Amino acid sequence: MSLTKDHIVNSIRAQIDLSKTKSGELFESVLEIIKTTLESGEGVLISGFGKFYVKEKGNRRGRNPHTGEDLTLESRRVVSFRCSPVLKDKINE
Repeated sequence: MSLTKDHIVNSIRAQIDLSKTKSGELFESVLEIIKTTLESGEGVLISGFGKFYVKEKGNRRGRNPHTGEDLTLESRRVVSFRCSPVLKDKINE
C-alpha cells in the first residue's frame, strides 16, 4: 500500500495537534515550495532524506508502439531523486 496525501495530513494532525484543514494547508504549502523550486531548476535537499533535482534529457530515438514508426523524442526536463545515506541505511536495516 502506498502512503497517500491523506495519510500524511492525518499524521501531521496527530503529531502536532492541528486541525485537518490546517494540516492540509501546511502540507500543500510545503509541496508548493518544493514544486516552485524544482520549476526554477534548483534542487531540493532534505537532510536525512535525500535530494530532488532537475535533470536535462536530450533528444533520443523512439518508436510508436502501434505503428512501429521511428520518431525522435524531444529533449525534456525530469525530476530525479537521490536517497541520502541515512535513509539508505534505515531502509536496509
